[in-house]
Amino acid sequence: MKEKYFTIYVKVIPKSSTSKVEKLSEKEYKVKLNSPPIDGKANKELIELLSEYFSIPKSNIVIQSGMNSKNKVIKIFSKD
Repeated sequence: MKEKYFTIYVKVIPKSSTSKVEKLSEKEYKVKLNSPPIDGKANKELIELLSEYFSIPKSNIVIQSGMNSKNKVIKIFSKD
């Protein structure tokens, strides 16, 4: 089985009143999170939300860059 992935670019808005994923274009998303950007809470919630949105396990989502930034590059893996 060959592993495949695609990359998306995410702008995170922490401390929002609602948590939701909004698709802006084919590879760009805006994600609103309830969590504050403290102790990795926002990143954890981001992975959980993307997991639900794309219907894949959380382990298939990797924050490639932007761990401490609002702008993140996310790799999403899927197996063939």
